[in-house]
Amino acid sequence: MDKITWQGGALIAPVPAVMVSCGDMEKSNIITVAWCGITNTVPPKTYVSIRPSRHSYQIIKDRKEFVINLVPAALAKKADFCGIYTGKKVDKFQKCEFTKENSSKVSAPMIKECPISIECKVTDIIPLGSHDMFLADILAVNVDKALLEGDKLCINRAHLCAFAHGEYYKLGERIGKFGFSVKNKRKKADKAKK
Repeated sequence: MDKITWQGGALIAPVPAVMVSCGDMEKSNIITVAWCGITNTVPPKTYVSIRPSRHSYQIIKDRKEFVINLVPAALAKKADFCGIYTGKKVDKFQKCEFTKENSSKVSAPMIKECPISIECKVTDIIPLGSHDMFLADILAVNVDKALLEGDKLCINRAHLCAFAHGEYYKLGERIGKFGFSVKNKRKKADKAKK
C-alpha cells in the first residue's frame, strides 16, 4: 500500500452511531453520539464523549446516568436528526415519534424502537479538550427478544448502523467470529494428538 501521512485527527472508523437518552420519563432528551465504546469487561464499563456546550451534557452531568440505544439502519435518519437539533428547542421523542420505555436500573428512558438499550451509571467525568468523557458502569442490557436464538444474541438481526468519517453505513455480513483465524490449526493439533 502506498500511504500518505496526515496530521493526527479523529479517524478511527467505523464507530457505533448511538442515540443516548437522558433525563427521566417526564423530561428527557436524546443526543446522537459517535464517540462511544467499551472500556472494560469486568466490571462492564462504557463511555460517551460529549461537548460541554450540548444540551444533554448538563443533564447527564447532573443526573449521572444515561441509556445508550443502538441504532438500526432503518432509524439512521432519525438518529441524524437527534444529533443536529438541540433538545433546548425540540422534543426529539415527540418529533421522531419515539416511544419512551421505562429502564430497569436508571431513571433515563429507553427508546423502545431501538433493538438494544444499555443502562449506564456515570462513575467519572474526564475533561479531554473539545469533549468530556462520561465513564460509566453498565448496569443492564435490554435486548429485543427477536434478536435471540435461545440464549444467543444474534446481533446481525438488529441491522445496526455505523458512522465513519461523516457518513452512516449499514453493517453488512458476518465474515468470521472470534478465534476463526486459528480454528483449523486447533482441529489439526487435536487430530494429531489422537
